[in-house]
Amino acid sequence: MSEDLGFKAGLEIHQQLDGKKLFCNCSAMNSSKETDRCTHRKLRAVVGETGVIDVAAAHEMTKGKSFEYSSDHQDTCLVEFDEEPPHDVNKEHLATAIMVSKLLNAKIVDEVQIMRKIVVDGSNVSGFQRSMLVGINGEIETSKGIVKIPTILLEEEAAQKLTTTDKTVSFKLDRLGIALLEVSTDASLKDAEHVKEVAEYLGMILRSTERVKRGLGTIRQDVNVSIAKGYRVEIKGFQDLKSIPKVIKKEIERQQGEKEKGSPHVRKAEADFSSTFMRPMPGGARLYPETDVLPIRITEKFKKSIGAPMLLTERTAELEKKYGLSDVHARELLKQGIDFTAFAKTHSKIKSDQIAKILIDTPKDLKSRLKIDISKLSTEDFNEVLSKLSSEEISKDAVTDILALKAQGKKVDYTSFKQADSSEIEATIKKIVESKPGLNAGAYMGLVMKELGGKVDGKTAMAVLNKLL
Repeated sequence: MSEDLGFKAGLEIHQQLDGKKLFCNCSAMNSSKETDRCTHRKLRAVVGETGVIDVAAAHEMTKGKSFEYSSDHQDTCLVEFDEEPPHDVNKEHLATAIMVSKLLNAKIVDEVQIMRKIVVDGSNVSGFQRSMLVGINGEIETSKGIVKIPTILLEEEAAQKLTTTDKTVSFKLDRLGIALLEVSTDASLKDAEHVKEVAEYLGMILRSTERVKRGLGTIRQDVNVSIAKGYRVEIKGFQDLKSIPKVIKKEIERQQGEKEKGSPHVRKAEADFSSTFMRPMPGGARLYPETDVLPIRITEKFKKSIGAPMLLTERTAELEKKYGLSDVHARELLKQGIDFTAFAKTHSKIKSDQIAKILIDTPKDLKSRLKIDISKLSTEDFNEVLSKLSSEEISKDAVTDILALKAQGKKVDYTSFKQADSSEIEATIKKIVESKPGLNAGAYMGLVMKELGGKVDGKTAMAVLNKLL
């Protein structure tokens, strides 16, 4: 279907990096602190390196907006307010960009030239975004063939938009200047599902560095899509990866339904999978060299000092093989950054798959079934419960109840969860069977577990019940 339409698509991944900001020593934590400083600006477009004003920048100027910027003093400095020149490029972030370039089989440039990209929608106080090319001509292998990666860029994140009126747009500056990796593919993506696959794979590569920020808004995908009878559109603001095929499908339908062929432009993905016009497509006219930061030579020594980490897919397979874990558990352990090797070594008497279930499945159960906030559960909480289980002070059926108490900040009385001995278990079950004759095994088990609570595991109780029945 996509081939018949002359479908073409490319992808841009924007990933925030953890640590300090790109051009100053402020934290990249993107905090929610109350603001205590504020300034106002008007921005205008200037000519780029080609000698003309970029069409997208000119479009923004016609809106005549003024901009308000606020922040907390602990999250920002004069660099964000454009009252002080940028500091030198953060070398840790440059190293991360080189690491990603290696993982994408890209050629690393000999010299990094910082460029100014004109942006006058207010998202950058200076009126431009600083960006630098680090890797070129990379490629990845996918289910539908090789996909080329023309560029890997390191740039600074924009400010966070708060409110908009007819005359003013307000921004919060804690996000401005966070290091951002931009990875772009060529236009060889075959269809909407292929776009999603590539986005997932590139996201996995970026997470493999263990240097990226996690959470809502820390990674964004922009999709460039066109059909033979249509034109190129860049769609921004996808809610999640699952929405990509649906938004692309609606965009194809929109272009097919137009009576006259439109012109390339940028659109915003909406919650109902439609998209709305944002601005004309920007071009090369918006770029010109940065004058406040010197170019950076990338020496062979520096490149060789940066190793390429094992991919998350490889580490997942290693966990599965070494500990006999399921693919689901192995991926989730790595996603959450859980040091499973340490847990398995400390609690070697417990089967690895049981440890994984306690670390992954139990918190999910508490959150979804019991509606308990699990954010307070710590590594120490899990180690404590696993130690009690390893020493047979509690049964595995008591784990959920104990972690539920800990998640709610309640004190745990382990004596109430002490495992019953075999004679107590048998006597209790025998009493239940004799008092309620004629029930099926499932009904008896419900009564047994209600009576003994977390003092016995289900497998042991069922074995005794079967013997009595």
